[in-house]
Amino acid sequence: MKPQQIYITVTIAVAVVVIVLVALIALLAGRGKKGKALTALTCLAMAFVLAGILFGGNRLVGYGLMGIGVLLTVVDLVRKVGNKTVESQPQA
Repeated sequence: MKPQQIYITVTIAVAVVVIVLVALIALLAGRGKKGKALTALTCLAMAFVLAGILFGGNRLVGYGLMGIGVLLTVVDLVRKVGNKTVESQPQA
């Protein structure tokens, strides 16, 4: 294997480990606290942003991945605010 291939393989492996750890921490943190846990969509958004940072050498790919991550974060935020609004309204 060429040194570049080894570097790419190690980078991808580290990214996968980080994503798995963030997902596990999010799941464990959500057990005791109501409403404070990270959702799966948030974890996915963080993974896209991390991937965008890791693959930032190619600007189109890096910025594209970061943009997807930001878009997923906004979608998750809108869903959370929508759920709080529905829950806070009195039932007739």
